Amino acid sequence: MSTQGITLNRYLWQQYKDDKIELDLLMVLEQMAYAGKILAGEISRAALVGHLGLAGEKNATGDSQKKLDIYSNEVVIDAFSHLGLVTAIASEELDEVELIDCGYDTPYILVTDPLDGSSNTDVAGSLGTIFGIYRRESTGLCATEADALRSGTELVTAGYILYSTSTILVITCGDTVQGFTLDPNVGEFLLSHPDIRTPESGKVYSANLSYYADWHPHLQQYVDYLSDRTDKSQPTSLRYSGALVGDFHRCLLQGGVYFYPGSNEQEDGKLRLLYECAPLALVAELAGGKASTGTQRILDIQAKSIHQRAPLAIGSTSAVSFYEQFLKTGTS
Repeated sequence: MSTQGITLNRYLWQQYKDDKIELDLLMVLEQMAYAGKILAGEISRAALVGHLGLAGEKNATGDSQKKLDIYSNEVVIDAFSHLGLVTAIASEELDEVELIDCGYDTPYILVTDPLDGSSNTDVAGSLGTIFGIYRRESTGLCATEADALRSGTELVTAGYILYSTSTILVITCGDTVQGFTLDPNVGEFLLSHPDIRTPESGKVYSANLSYYADWHPHLQQYVDYLSDRTDKSQPTSLRYSGALVGDFHRCLLQGGVYFYPGSNEQEDGKLRLLYECAPLALVAELAGGKASTGTQRILDIQAKSIHQRAPLAIGSTSAVSFYEQFLKTGTS
């Protein structure tokens, strides 16, 4: 069946009619797409409206905030405020869970990194938005922080938006992963990557090698192995953009592995479990890939704090398993 012209709205309504998605979740995903459209437009003209550069503040995890970080966080919060479906948001840019819509029947919790890769804003590099949706468990009028402190296995849906040469929305829908590209001529996300499946292996790895000296010796040996061009049976190429979404998207479609391990200074790495690692791990697994700390499945980790960090290796199943093996033994 041709997918030409299938809008996100049409696709989601078909999933609803087939009893594969609930109506309220359909509306949440449409609202996330709406936020993505706003951000795509603002990112494309950020240099023209004074939204480049630092904001002079640090976020809850100590990172310097860009002006677009703050703007993106406001856009996402505004998109879901008073919708009657999302009661609270846990965001990289917020110190604590923010209640946006109290009500006994408000069903969902949103966890998000509104603007992944914001160091790329001033150089027109790729950026992204990562999100995950949990079903609220508390029964009071308002949600609590505990509603957001969950394991990735409890995610109802997750996905990301990539802002690059095109704007692409990738979502989990039931047990599948679907990709939609924003057509600026009609202002709609159109189905462009149906039923995404990650290749079993790949020839690309993504990592910030500037931290090589601070990594475990076994990981140094792993990088040395990947970089060794004398073994022509295992040719690999380094691709690193500085945006998790951009690097993961390449691995999702073409195979390979992205990794951000712990280091001497940061034992658990840099990435946040709740709103970066877990949502992308769900996408990876439902597309046939794998996500691990190197020793543990990402989705099995119970979050204990909003900004908890976790090492991450994500991508093709065989590539991540090979990473785990090297971390354990220091050899292939």
